[in-house]
This record gives sequence, C-alpha cells and structure tokens, in this order.
Amino acid sequence: MSRIVFLNGEYLAQEDAKISVFDRGYLFGDGVYEVIPIIQNKLVDEDYSVQRLRRSLAEIDIAWPCSEADYLQMLRELISRNHVQEGMVYVQVTRGIAERDFAYPKNAQPSLMAYPTHKAILNSPLAESGVTVVSTEDLRWKRRDIKSLNLLAQCMAKQQAAKQGAFEAWMTEDGFVTEGASSTAFIVKGGTVITRALSNSILPGIRRRVLVEMAEHGGFKLEQRPFSITEAINADEVFLSNASSLVLPIVSVDGHVIGDGKPGPLTRDLRARYIAALLAEASSK
Repeated sequence: MSRIVFLNGEYLAQEDAKISVFDRGYLFGDGVYEVIPIIQNKLVDEDYSVQRLRRSLAEIDIAWPCSEADYLQMLRELISRNHVQEGMVYVQVTRGIAERDFAYPKNAQPSLMAYPTHKAILNSPLAESGVTVVSTEDLRWKRRDIKSLNLLAQCMAKQQAAKQGAFEAWMTEDGFVTEGASSTAFIVKGGTVITRALSNSILPGIRRRVLVEMAEHGGFKLEQRPFSITEAINADEVFLSNASSLVLPIVSVDGHVIGDGKPGPLTRDLRARYIAALLAEASSK
C-alpha cells in the first residue's frame, strides 16, 4: 500500500502529492521543518516540537498554515492512516507559491506537507554497536538555531562522512565542535556530560533539551560549553542525540577509538532512561 502524505489539506498517495515549481521552498529553501518521533503509534516530545516549530516560523515571518490544534490532529490522522507503530513524522512548512523574488511576497499562502516513516527507534542495533563520526568544517549560515530547509552544508558534511564510512559528521568552527550534521554532540569526562550551550550557532535539539532537563532534576552532571575534537577523542564516552536515534553511542572519532571501543555505561543509562520516559508518555495518551 502506498504511503499517505498530507499536503495542504489533503491526504494523498505519495505519488499524487505534487508541489508547484513556484513554491518558495523549492526555489529558495524558504521554509522550516520538524521531525517528531512516533512510539506505540503516538507522537512523543510533541509539545517541545510544536514550540520549536512555532519559534522557527516566527523567526522567518511565516504564519501558521492552520491552527496548532488542527496541526496535531492532522499528524495523528496521518499516523493512523499509515499504520505507523514506531518511526517518525516529517513536517515541512514553506512560505508558499509566488513569483520568484527574493523579498517576502505579501499574500502568499503557507504550504504544509507531512509524511511518516516506519523505523525501529527503541531497539536500534546501533545502540549496541555504537557508531563512528568524522570531523568536517562547519559551512553553514549564522542562524543555525532556526530549523530551516537550507541543508546543503549538512548534506555536504554527511556525504563527506559517508565517503569515509562514518555514520555522522561533527562540524567544527574556530577549533570547536558545533554539532552533528543531523544531531547534537556530547562527550562525557569524569562522569560529567558536556555539550555546547544554546546560541545561534546550533539547533536547539529537542533530545538535547530533554537531556538537559534530566540533568537539572539531578540525574547526572552537565556542563554546557564548547569542546574540541581532541577533547572528544580523549573523552571517556561520546554520544549523539536526535529524533531518529534518541541517544546513540559513538565509539570512534576521526578514526580514534573512544574508551574501550564499546558504548559507555552513562550513555547506556541515559538512553534507557529516555526510552522509559517516552514509553511512559506514549502510554499516557
């Protein structure tokens, strides 16, 4: 059965979902996106996702294409129609259709598209084996805090990692790691989790936000500051977080084995606690 896609008020078979060549998302990357995990056929971390989408839209002056309540109802209907028990839903909002002009058009209607993907998140084999990362130069623009469609620099970084057989690229700037091409970067040293503080230099990752809240509630020690690739190589543990992987151990950075080359105990503990929290959230809905 064909995947069902939502596009501007309609649920369509994916092969029937078409956009205009004059859509500003296509012409300029003029839009934003979100990725929300699905656990037990329920959206999880949805409140934080709505908050981040609200902020991204406001930062580039795009109006909501519908009410927030209708938006969430649409996502739930999409999950139901596609029979997704576990995976993710991708959401994209663009400024809409207009003649090609760099300035924002005055009367364009925002375009809303969403589709789900089936994926094993809770029992990923990569959580047991760990993954590798390589460093790349951060080539992105200066408003990385907006979850923008402009992802060419991240694609280039991911391709560089793929050519080296790595799972992820860690982008660096001024000698320090900013973040992964599609993830937040963490290291662990002496029992303290270290990650870069929020600013315009990084995306405010939702999984990052949850982990910071866990630390604030006394679960573990957290330090928010920049760190270098050299510091990561010499760390006790290294891991990443994002919607599709939750918390994922990293066992090699630029070819250097981290610790004993196996997922570390704190990383395993954080992943287990996060999964337990998501299962509890899903069960409560």
